[in-house]
Amino acid sequence: MSDPLFEKIALIGIGLIGSSLARVIRREGLARHIAISTRSAATLARAEELGLGDSYATDAKLAVKDADLIIVSVPVGSSGAVAADIASALKPGAILTDVGSTKASVIAQMAPFIRQGVHFIPGHPLAGTEKSGPDAGFAELFENRWCIFTPLPDTDPAALEKLSAFWRRCGSNIDTMDPEHHDMTLAIVSHLPHIIAYNIVGTADDLESVTKSEVIKYSASGFRDFTRLAASDPTMWRDVCLHNKDAILEMLARFSEDLASLQRAIRWGDGDKLFEMFTRTRAIRRSIIDAGQEVDVPNFGREAIEHPVKS
Repeated sequence: MSDPLFEKIALIGIGLIGSSLARVIRREGLARHIAISTRSAATLARAEELGLGDSYATDAKLAVKDADLIIVSVPVGSSGAVAADIASALKPGAILTDVGSTKASVIAQMAPFIRQGVHFIPGHPLAGTEKSGPDAGFAELFENRWCIFTPLPDTDPAALEKLSAFWRRCGSNIDTMDPEHHDMTLAIVSHLPHIIAYNIVGTADDLESVTKSEVIKYSASGFRDFTRLAASDPTMWRDVCLHNKDAILEMLARFSEDLASLQRAIRWGDGDKLFEMFTRTRAIRRSIIDAGQEVDVPNFGREAIEHPVKS
């Protein structure tokens, strides 16, 4: 095992991402001390029962005191409040990062509170499941997944490289983007699919001609996978919609146009157009598998991902 990268890491928020980080930090020996903070006393107590950290506090200022790396893992709408709360307790030279799915909004919320000498580097690990809470995490969550940074213009290169080294040791690949480009990209690859899933499951729930018991009893694999996405944390996805509004609305508009084209093809029996579309889009699935971002095994490899076999 390599030497720790940091003496003390503070995790603000201990849901799926935070608890997975705690586990991989411990496994890889990335810090000598893991401090955990969350507002919920019950959640904090559960994290302590699981042994995820070395110290625990509902007061985030106590957790970040003397921390070398602070990772904020809260719904993006709470980012500014967290930054305002902990800013005065951050030591000079500390690295502050986040894991939020929107970046322009997080920067706008957090940056005004960050004092000179603290390295604020916004980040986003593209990893997750539909589960939440400290019990949901697992150390392998970040393996062969991308972590995207959206560094500010005056970001210290050495701090960025140290944070990159941390995420590499968690198993991630590293990339950097402009915040607005990140938000547009994530609107189509993550935000829109979740919104569509929530909407489709809501439509099924509203149907009067098909009972709820029939929807559950006869769910085919496609609907089952939509329900998996639609089971994600409601607070997180509410905040994503509110804080990446422009990019999501643009993607929804383009999706609506493409959906109207598909409706016309079905209405007029245009089999050639339907076949061409299904053939073209099928190739995207193969490309994702070839890129190592999915596995071609039954049930989309979820058992392999969530319960990996130890070698």
